[in-house]
Amino acid sequence: MFYQIQDYHQETFDYIIEAPASTTGPFGLEPAVFALTPFKETIKLESDLLFTRSIDHWWTMFRLRDVVISAGCQTYQQQPATSRRYRKLFNDNHLPDVYTGLMYFRFSQTAASFFRTATQIFEQWPTVRNQLVGCSDEYASTDVAYAIAANLVGPELCTLPSADFVNFVHMKPSINGHDETATFSQVYVTEFDLGMIRINNINQYHPIHYHDKTFPTEAMIDHFRSMARTC
Repeated sequence: MFYQIQDYHQETFDYIIEAPASTTGPFGLEPAVFALTPFKETIKLESDLLFTRSIDHWWTMFRLRDVVISAGCQTYQQQPATSRRYRKLFNDNHLPDVYTGLMYFRFSQTAASFFRTATQIFEQWPTVRNQLVGCSDEYASTDVAYAIAANLVGPELCTLPSADFVNFVHMKPSINGHDETATFSQVYVTEFDLGMIRINNINQYHPIHYHDKTFPTEAMIDHFRSMARTC
């Protein structure tokens, strides 16, 4: 366990499912979500995503596939990100540009095959790594493992590039045109107003994947916690 479940977690979430520790690196348990979810349809998110509005209307697009991994990402200016600083491995190995911080899957043969393939990639990572160009990562990241799995199962079965709005704002510096040494507070002014997050005076309508873990304020946390309790 990486954390202790507190009372406020129990009060906030309808379901809390504890998973065993991974034996295949820090992200090796990710594919177990297929077996652990109690739902026929699941949207899987990373915990450092913040939402300023409902994405219920995305379900229609998700249901065009059994598995949909978000492809590409956006800048805080609401534009498709073009920086490839963090994606050299993807370019060199012709991998689909997936971002697993947000994905959908439903109980199906395609999803079962996808997650089974991803599990094998984590388990056989030293062998897989040696077949990649320019990879020396000790452990597989979820993005890389799922990109390889998507390639093997079929990108057309696991992604929906035509739905280019199904992704999130990524706040890593280079994606937003900033130097890697710049701190968050040096380049961004943020506001939080009744659930809306503004960054440099731009309203954020897409989920926000914050890189700096000091970004969510107590006011944000309290707001989202209260919203969850009323759902």
